Amino acid sequence: MNDALEWLQFVLAPQMINGLSIGVAVVLMALGLTIIFGLLDVINMAHGEFYAIGAYLAVAFLGLGLSFWWALALTPIVMAGLGYITERGLIQRVFHSKDRHTLTLLLTFGLAIVLEDVLKIVFGANPLRIETPIQGATELVGLFFPNYRLFVMAVGGLLIAAVWLLVFRTSLGAIVRAAAFDRHMSASLGVPVSRVYASTFAFGVALAGIAGVLLAPIYSVFPTMGRDFVLIAFSVVIIGGMGSIKGAVLAGLLLTQIQSISSLFISPVWNDPLLFGIMVLVLMWRPQGLFGKLGHA
Repeated sequence: MNDALEWLQFVLAPQMINGLSIGVAVVLMALGLTIIFGLLDVINMAHGEFYAIGAYLAVAFLGLGLSFWWALALTPIVMAGLGYITERGLIQRVFHSKDRHTLTLLLTFGLAIVLEDVLKIVFGANPLRIETPIQGATELVGLFFPNYRLFVMAVGGLLIAAVWLLVFRTSLGAIVRAAAFDRHMSASLGVPVSRVYASTFAFGVALAGIAGVLLAPIYSVFPTMGRDFVLIAFSVVIIGGMGSIKGAVLAGLLLTQIQSISSLFISPVWNDPLLFGIMVLVLMWRPQGLFGKLGHA
């Protein structure tokens, strides 16, 4: 009995906390993807690279002598600007085309390759490290948890709640959902649909940038860091339901916990096959994912 309690306290609980700290960052990534898809009906293949750019912006700001907290505050602003320019300069060019789904998919895929190569040219291919801004650990129920991971969980949770409130409890969110439901009717009522689209894309990119900054002190920063991470985020969006905010949140937290806990029993090399296997099973059982689209979550 004592051995079981010690295993729960000193093995399972810390693993769940670690999984939760990664989970909130995955949810931020997935929220950006699902909001962009829910409104623009665009699958942003460059989302992982925007996540990596967010991490590299933190490196750049620290290199300029700014603190991590300034980096955390400034990065989403820069990323939102980059996202706005990307949508207006690239996505809008092909958005009204007959084959816009294929064209936007290929366009963002090409953009992802370009951005990854730019990061290699500017920062080099070697991994970079960011010092953890909050040192030490906090004792909770007899366990010591790294303070920075607790901070990531707290900030991520607040951001997730803020996104939900913004989309479903504000007039701005009502405008966004109206444009997603029927852009022609919204335009006839005076809604600047093009600017709403660009701003929403910018918001999704900013969320990816924040996730990059938050995870930069936990992982190494390298040009291809977004490639693997975005696959997890895409899986979360697909399992939760394309365009569903509730689905992105619940699926993100659940799947990262499954990955984290399963690593106690199986080799970590099986984490990705396990995740994608779950995705395949969900699609076979419920092709539309677990929940509805944006505006119906």
